[in-house]
Amino acid sequence: MGFILRRFSFYLVAFLVAATINFLLPRAMPGDPVSVMFARAGAMMEPAALEALKATFGFVDGPIGTQFLTYVKSVFTWDLGTSVRCYPQQVADVLGRAIGWTLFLVGTSTIISFSFGSIVGIFAAWYRGGRMDSILSPLTLVMQAIPPVVVSLLALFLFGVSLEWLPIGYAYSPEIKADFGWEHIKSIMLHAIMPVGTLAIVQVGGFLITMRNNMINLLGEDYITMAKAKGLSNRRVIFNYGARNAILPSVTALSMALGFVIGGSLITEVIFNYPGLGLTLYQGILARDYPLIQGQLLIMTITMLSFNFLADMLYVFLDPRLRTGGK
Repeated sequence: MGFILRRFSFYLVAFLVAATINFLLPRAMPGDPVSVMFARAGAMMEPAALEALKATFGFVDGPIGTQFLTYVKSVFTWDLGTSVRCYPQQVADVLGRAIGWTLFLVGTSTIISFSFGSIVGIFAAWYRGGRMDSILSPLTLVMQAIPPVVVSLLALFLFGVSLEWLPIGYAYSPEIKADFGWEHIKSIMLHAIMPVGTLAIVQVGGFLITMRNNMINLLGEDYITMAKAKGLSNRRVIFNYGARNAILPSVTALSMALGFVIGGSLITEVIFNYPGLGLTLYQGILARDYPLIQGQLLIMTITMLSFNFLADMLYVFLDPRLRTGGK
């Protein structure tokens, strides 16, 4: 319990620091979106009307301390303000429509890449120097070094434009009724193949190499030698003795990858015009929609800290030393 409370306190402080930076950054930039939107019409607008618009979007002059207290209150009440680009919709509603698509897209790709990379990494370490290790390990390193934008554009050109096997954009066909019937679900899965596949390809190398290196470091330990000497099956030695301990650093890598699930798909979503948070953030930046950008960054912060806290809890479950205070 002491370990859990210490980690929770740490993440709470980290969240407050991140929220403060999120508050300060837009205010450090020159101007505000309302002034930009109505710059051309400034001469035709009454000053009172312009001030009313600024108040609507939360850009009211006043002491920085008062603005910060109002911002903190809005964070904990989840009142993120009105979106400039999607006026008069609320930021929470705009992000709420997009978050499901991003969770599906990047969450699916991360789970696929983690599962495949970890399993292959385990056997690559056990049979190190073999054919599988000699081929897959260097190949995944090369794939990991390729920027996501290159992988996405190659997939889009090859499978979408040249071969015309897969749709090149959006989350599902607009001709299909969005009722989550079989045709709708089938269209969603078909449209997700390329973005999910490209994200999984980019991520799988890191998980594979991490697990392989962890396993190799553990295979020389005395308890592994003892398990082999006792005549235990290779399967039991690999998974019960080796992989369970080797997976601990990989859990941290997984939590970091899932933490970036909200914002890490920006390039992929823009290329495939996928209506997730990445595309929403990109459009918000172009429109200088500060309330939307702030809300997006806040969600990214909460997601990152939450998954790291979850990883710490998994450490307690996987490592008995944490439950016994290291005794």
